[in-house]
This record gives sequence, structure tokens and C-alpha cells, in this order.
Amino acid sequence: MISNAPSLDLVEFVETNILPQYANFDRAHNLEHVTRVIRNALQLVRTTGADINMVYAIAAYHDLGMAGPRAIHHLTGGKILAADARLKRWFTAEQIKIMREAVEDHRASASHAPRSLYGRIIAEADRDIVPEVVFRRTIEYGRSNYPGLDREQQWQRFRQHMDEKYSAHGYIRLWIPGSPNEQKLSELRNIIAQPALLRQHFERIYDAIASAD
Repeated sequence: MISNAPSLDLVEFVETNILPQYANFDRAHNLEHVTRVIRNALQLVRTTGADINMVYAIAAYHDLGMAGPRAIHHLTGGKILAADARLKRWFTAEQIKIMREAVEDHRASASHAPRSLYGRIIAEADRDIVPEVVFRRTIEYGRSNYPGLDREQQWQRFRQHMDEKYSAHGYIRLWIPGSPNEQKLSELRNIIAQPALLRQHFERIYDAIASAD
């Protein structure tokens, strides 16, 4: 029988020791983001039959590598998970190996498909392709990491990122057939295909973020 919730002691450990670390990362990889990824991943357990404790832990650890260089954060995150001896309380060495690989494989721009079901689940959960969320995270990341860019330059960066990652010829890939992301990606691509509409979304969200600073 598949449990419908992760172990309570594992949840307590993660919420006390792991999730608070996300307060140190940029707005696109903060506590709000990891909480969404956990929620998305746990929803996918129902349709895939994966071990819910493994999925929960992978989702919680997946962006801890943001403590170092972003370009290799997926690899760093895998090392952090594998080196955390506290996880041996809940998982075998083989499970931890699979979990490490899942964190390593979650990045959207990875050159290879995830090596396991767990890698596919976390990669899919990390997509979080609600157009409003995608737009806001991209703008927040640009403002946090490229503060020297003016508004027009931020727009150019935003538009290029949308095209390269999310458009019909972008590099993003979905790994769980029939997941909610399929419809969301279609909606997002429809907006990207209309530059004037995309600009409207950018201006509205940019103003909201700027006024909140």
C-alpha cells in the first residue's frame, strides 16, 4: 500500500534543518519555490507509485546547491544530499544513490534525460510552468543577479530567456506523460508567441516587483 504522506519525523527534520536554508537564496529559488516543488512532486507520487519519502527528500534538497555557483547547482546539490549522513535514518545506501542522481538530473537544461523515475518526477515538479510564476521568477532572478541592467535591458533578457527555454523550440522537456505541466506549457507558449502580450505581462509584473522593493 502506498502512503499518501511522507514520514512525520522526516518532515520535521526537513522543515527544521533543510528548508530554512532556502532563505539564503535568490527570490527565484527561495522557500516559496521549494515549497511549490515539494507540493508538485508529492502530487506526482499518486500517478507514478514512487516512494513518497524519497520524493519528498529529493524535492527538499534539490536546490541546496544554490549555495554555490548556479551553473553547477544540480551537481553540488547531489553532493550535499549524498553527504548528509542524517538521511541514513530513513534511506538505504542504494536509495540515497538514486536520490543523489535525481537531484543531479533535475535541471531543465540538462543534456540527458533523468536516469530514474525519481529524476523524472523532480525534474517535472521543478518546471512549475504556471505562466504567472514563470514570468515572476524570471524577472526576480534578473533583477537580483543583473542589477546593473535597466528596465529595457531586463525586458530583453526576459524575452530571450522565454524564447530559449519555454518557446516551441526551447530546451525545456517534460518527463511525465499527462502531467498538469502539458497544458500549462501550451498556455505559456501561446503567450510567448505574441510579443505584445508577453510585453504586457512583463510590464505589469515588473512594476509590481519594483514597487514592492
